[in-house]
Amino acid sequence: MKQEFIPWLSNSKRATQRFAREIGRMCREVSVIRVAAMHNLTWGQVRRLEMVYMKELVKKHPPSKRLRAIGIDEISIRKGHQYAILVADMDQQRPIWMSTTLGRDKQQMDIFYKELGDKQCNKIKIAVMDMWKPFRNSLNDNAPQSQIIYDKFHVIRHLNSALDKVRRIEYKRASKKDRKFIKGQRYTLLSKEANLNFKGQESLNLLLKANKRLNKAYILKESFGQLWDYNDPIKARKFFDNWKSQLRWSRVKPYKNFIYLVERHWNGIVSYCHPNHKVSLGFMEGLNNKIRVIQRRSYGIRNLEYLKLKVITSFIKDQLL
Repeated sequence: MKQEFIPWLSNSKRATQRFAREIGRMCREVSVIRVAAMHNLTWGQVRRLEMVYMKELVKKHPPSKRLRAIGIDEISIRKGHQYAILVADMDQQRPIWMSTTLGRDKQQMDIFYKELGDKQCNKIKIAVMDMWKPFRNSLNDNAPQSQIIYDKFHVIRHLNSALDKVRRIEYKRASKKDRKFIKGQRYTLLSKEANLNFKGQESLNLLLKANKRLNKAYILKESFGQLWDYNDPIKARKFFDNWKSQLRWSRVKPYKNFIYLVERHWNGIVSYCHPNHKVSLGFMEGLNNKIRVIQRRSYGIRNLEYLKLKVITSFIKDQLL
């Protein structure tokens, strides 16, 4: 029995390519359930057609053959600290790979480099990541020529955590009269002053006047972000030495632990200050936010292959005919 090949049929053989593309385009904007209701289809039928569309997009837009800078991060899939690994092209600002097995250990990270191939791995010059050791070990084994840049926002999160510990210590130390200025001000302290409304700024000013240690800790937190403005590692080091010298005689222990963390990872932090290493550090943070929107709109995606296609194609312009 011979089956005639019909080029305008989609891979599902039950719909045309044109219809599959139309369904896929709609799913980029609204939920699968809504698209199914609009076309009188089942949820499963819509998802299968969307998968056809997304695979076609990925096939027509493969990762760059001149991959210079990559960003590595984990994304939360389910409750209980279950993660998948995400890799992005930092120059083109688009995700290019995601693990389809839960886990963020070195073995999972090695899969990306194996799929990329030795030739492509040797072209990687920069890798932006957090301080997770398995990511670093995998990079050193597969692309040892590349320079690690520790993600600014990950470092700032450690600093915010230190500030919050100072807040809790000072609350315990304060008298009942002064505790009213500290209580309930966690997010006020962790926010940038420019982002606070009038009421927030007023509460912050009262708090900083009432507690000298929190005042000092907050000022240092606000100023630390200047480190990433430097284009010279030597000047960046001078800034950091001056910054930490302000804590020399203080009793702000959480900040001293933060200084120790920065010192241990200094080469990966200051490498961003090299003129040739300037990439958009905020991209990975924005990508994580976009993935959370995709997950919410899809009411939680359990199929990692499906989520992978959703994430990767969300940054690909639809130019299919």
